[in-house]
Amino acid sequence: MVGSFRKEAAAWLDDICPASLRGTGDAVSGGGRKIAIDDPDKNRYFEAMYERGWTVPNWPTEYGGAGLSAGEHQALRQAMNDVGAPVPLVGMGTMMIGPTLLEHGSAEQKARHLPKIANGEIRWCQGYSEPGAGSDLASLKTRAEDAGDHFLINGSKIWTSGAQFADWIFCLVRTDFNAPKHEGISFVLFSMDQPGVTVRPIRLINGVSPFCECFFDDAQASKEDLIGKLNRGWTIAKRLLQHERSSISGAAPQTRPVSDVARKYAGWAEGRIADPAIRSQVIEHDLDEHAYTLTQKRARQENADGATQTYATSIFKLYRSELTKRRTELVVSMMGTQGVGSGGETFSADELSETQVWLGRKAGTIAGGSSEVQRNIIAKRVLGLPD
Repeated sequence: MVGSFRKEAAAWLDDICPASLRGTGDAVSGGGRKIAIDDPDKNRYFEAMYERGWTVPNWPTEYGGAGLSAGEHQALRQAMNDVGAPVPLVGMGTMMIGPTLLEHGSAEQKARHLPKIANGEIRWCQGYSEPGAGSDLASLKTRAEDAGDHFLINGSKIWTSGAQFADWIFCLVRTDFNAPKHEGISFVLFSMDQPGVTVRPIRLINGVSPFCECFFDDAQASKEDLIGKLNRGWTIAKRLLQHERSSISGAAPQTRPVSDVARKYAGWAEGRIADPAIRSQVIEHDLDEHAYTLTQKRARQENADGATQTYATSIFKLYRSELTKRRTELVVSMMGTQGVGSGGETFSADELSETQVWLGRKAGTIAGGSSEVQRNIIAKRVLGLPD
């Protein structure tokens, strides 16, 4: 059944996916009202995938998905890879808040929010970290005060990815300052497009601004958008982090293979990399990458729901971020002076891209929970070591 599904999916994708989009590795859309799909090929492909329920293939059909089983979902991914078809929709809606709402949202909350994620109407951002609450997230100070049918949100968040493009935010707020720090926290959703919300992008060393500061001054969150129980948001927050780490662990830099970089910059003779030391490093990296992919695939197959959203996600997040950091260091070292450009005609687009990835991935072992936090989780939750 799964095999025939893959063939049928590949045939449909081969017919519907424009040649201009194949093999690019880029997602078609991140969703939202602030960034439109301005390419006709991308728009047609997105609409076709959405109509089939394949923007969120494993979600129930009533929320815009296709209701695929774990096996069918995996087969669809393989079929897309066979054809070179891009992912139609990515972002925190599909990877983080959507799966969390499926588990913890009320029927009304699911019906109101999930279809708008599936059709790309609403883009989400994450309100977790604060200037004084990063790795120690439970020390957060942003407060939500009861104002009748809504909460008034006051405080600030930082390192909020894509907040300048987001329509809505899922946010951790303190609703009881007298409770222990892991209690008295609630999980709320609210619009970013309202008075009292200020967003300031943070320019990074690589020249881009994926992260923002967010300031809330009497911003409003409807009580209909309190997820779970009041003062019991920490459990939901941790569950969402497992979805986040799972999505991060599956992400790899959309740049050239390490071996291609080696061919161009490290010397190539008699069908192999000339320098034996570099050759050894490239082989080791590629073996580690392949072993990681196979291990993650096995973990998904061993889970009944086909996912890896358990404490094991910390293993994958840790290894992926460290492996990616090693990759970028290796690539830049092979490129020599061509790997440290910030602009100018002497650097190609690929070279500038590799430099930006190298600089950007410096944050990869911190974003989504630092490597130190992941090691602590693995020690306690996976290995069962004492505190």
